[in-house]
Parts: sequence; C-alpha cells; structure tokens
Amino acid sequence: MSRAQRLLDLIQVLRQHRRAVAGAVLAAELGVSLRTVYRDIETLKAQGAHIEGEAGIGYVLRPGFMLPPLMFSEEEIEALVLGSRWVSERADGVLGKAARNVLAKIGAVLPDDLKAGIEASGMLIGPGTPIPARDDELATIRRAIRSEHKIHVSYADELGNATERTLWPIALAFYDRVRVLVAWCELRQSYRHFRIDRIATLQGIAEKYPGRRAKLLKEWHAVQGVPEQ
Repeated sequence: MSRAQRLLDLIQVLRQHRRAVAGAVLAAELGVSLRTVYRDIETLKAQGAHIEGEAGIGYVLRPGFMLPPLMFSEEEIEALVLGSRWVSERADGVLGKAARNVLAKIGAVLPDDLKAGIEASGMLIGPGTPIPARDDELATIRRAIRSEHKIHVSYADELGNATERTLWPIALAFYDRVRVLVAWCELRQSYRHFRIDRIATLQGIAEKYPGRRAKLLKEWHAVQGVPEQ
C-alpha cells in the first residue's frame, strides 16, 4: 500500500468514528502497526487535519478537513480513468473534452505515486459503432436539463412519422450505439424516450417547466421501474 493510500484510509476510518477511537483500533482496521498509526496521525496534523487526542486516550477527527491530494483511492482513480475514457470515446465532443480536462486536473494535484496510476492505467475502452456527433443538440439538451427549461423538437418515430413536441427534459441516457432523451411529453401527457438521432430540429424555450427535475426524475424511476443510480 502506498503512503498516500494509507493516509487516505486513515482519514476515512477516522471519519467513520464520531467519538475518540484508540490507536490500536485504528491499527487493526487499517492492518498496520500502532507505530505507523501514530506517525501517520502526526503527518496529517502537519498537513492541517484537526485531529484531537493522544496515545492511550484515542483520536477524533473534527469536521471540515479536506485533503485534495489524497482524496482518491487507487480503485477510485481507476474508476475515474475508465469513466472519463468512456465519456471521451462514446459521448459527444464537448463532454469528451471535459472528461479529458477532468483527468488532467486530477493528475495535477495527485502525489507522484498516485499520478502514475492515471498515466499508466490499464483501464481501456474497446472500439464501438460510431455515433453521430449531434454536439449542438446535446449541448442544448444538457443546458435545458440543468436549468429545467422546456424544449421544442421535431421528432420522427421508428416508422418515420414526424411530430412536433414540447418536452420537459429530465435526463440523458448514453448507450453504446444511441443516446436517448428522457422527458415528459406535453403531446402525450406522459414520460417518453426520444432517440437523439431521430430529432430533426431542436429549439430551447425560455420557459421553465413546472415542478423540479429531481422530483420528476424520481417519479420516472418509479413509473418505469428503473433503479435509481
């Protein structure tokens, strides 16, 4: 285990205890020696952690301490790399660029031993069927989702029948081959799913839809029987 990982684990264990916890208990939970626990506590204190207590009494971490360079475990870094690479390859260009920027920012604050995990990660994304970019439409939809605004679309179903619809966009689903908008449809007065590649035209509307998106999304999960993520 790297030193950075060990310090992060110690912070996490201390956060799980509201009351003072003995050094021996910390050592047992972390699988390290008691001497290592004492040394790591002093290191964290020097970096600004508000840890109260002493040997023989126990230690407690007061709220408010963040340690950005140590905020990710090795598994969490692998998850971030894998997710960012998937977004970079399978989402639209704007999100792909954002994903690459996220990895660069994370790498800039990680200690060297963890930074190497990003640069030499074995987490790879396999090739897939190319998806039409539709960057402008996806950017408009994401803005509408964030701001809880309506959108107007011209949409063609699987048979090619075209309709004009006013939608309340609440979520975007990214699949390997398609992207799907989840929305309340004013025309059908129910939740509907719209493939982005079947949207002929899309226009944002300067009008908020009634209700909060979080509540609508929760209702959609219940109606569709889809587990919340």
